[in-house]
Amino acid sequence: MNTDITYIKAIELLQKSSSSEGFLASAQNISNYKRVWARDGVICGLSALASGEKDLIDTFEKTLETLAKNQHSNGTIPSNVMTNDLETKVSYGGLAGRVDAITWFIIGICQYAFYKKEPSFVEKHKPNIEKCLSLMEAWEFNNNHLMYVPLSGNWADEYITDGYVLYDQLLRIWALRSYNHFVKDDAIAIKIEKIKEQIELNFTPNSKGEKYHERTYNEIEFDNFMPCSFSPAGYKLQFDAFANSLALLLNIGSESFQQATIQHAEKIRNKKGLKLIPAFWPPITETDADWNLLKNNFKYEFRNHPNEFHNGGSWPMVNGFYGLALLAKNQKEQAKDLLNAINTSNQKEAFSFYENFNTETEKPNGVPFCAWSAAATILLNQSITTNFKLLI
Repeated sequence: MNTDITYIKAIELLQKSSSSEGFLASAQNISNYKRVWARDGVICGLSALASGEKDLIDTFEKTLETLAKNQHSNGTIPSNVMTNDLETKVSYGGLAGRVDAITWFIIGICQYAFYKKEPSFVEKHKPNIEKCLSLMEAWEFNNNHLMYVPLSGNWADEYITDGYVLYDQLLRIWALRSYNHFVKDDAIAIKIEKIKEQIELNFTPNSKGEKYHERTYNEIEFDNFMPCSFSPAGYKLQFDAFANSLALLLNIGSESFQQATIQHAEKIRNKKGLKLIPAFWPPITETDADWNLLKNNFKYEFRNHPNEFHNGGSWPMVNGFYGLALLAKNQKEQAKDLLNAINTSNQKEAFSFYENFNTETEKPNGVPFCAWSAAATILLNQSITTNFKLLI
């Protein structure tokens, strides 16, 4: 049994966030978070598998079944589902649909089946998954292997990324690899390589081949990481910690480029008091051209002040995946250091497991008792101490 106090508190929080329909986003009684969310639920589910706790693994299965049951006829997976004794409310997104709900759902189904050694679970949900795959093909629009994602179309739903968003292309590769572990379809294997090729062509420097947007590709100065997105209007160059962590996990880009990405991330992280990597860096300020896009992209209240929320805020959940990326690249000592930083943040205000933190002031932001902040502690702890491995 793991006796680390933050780990124990993290397990307790996931248990408190468990419902008859699956994982809730927070144990706090906040209406928008008292729902089963696709991405939050699957990320919590992955940590449940890492923990080996049967009750949490059972809640993961309930999460997946809730999402599958409420899949739209066109293939869309719910962004979130709220149920009570009287009704079920299903949302497929707010101001825009959520592209990453589909990929997290596929990843979740396959990771659960892989852990349980139950290929029948994938077979049971094959109709759901095949609908998702068809819809992702349609979302390419130009049939050229990268999906086109609307503004607000993923977890960074109040940020500036749109068009060919790196994070969503990488999640699609992970989803397809996970599914193809079971179905072993040559057409899917070819598709994976085509998507990978387009990512490396369009998001890494000095690549050889026809680009989506040759003119703007040649105009920008690439750094030691993949930019967060591009569209017909050009590239957005912020460092996306979640996306670049996925690129490392999935082994996308040359080995030298991946090592340079880690060095870049560590340089940012070690300059910050929290010793966490911000979600997107650098922050957008009022003097930046993208400020006008950022300041109007919210539904209820503006949260993307510089160094907060998506705009340079530090999220334990994102850092959990960065820690997995460090482990994948044999950077175990850095991963241990990062786990300590995640745990220190999760301990703030008597183990409140806040959603994110102001990177400069180190003060907590967002919702307390956030389930996927707890998931970060569990996933990274178990990956370090028990050598837990996801299906990649």
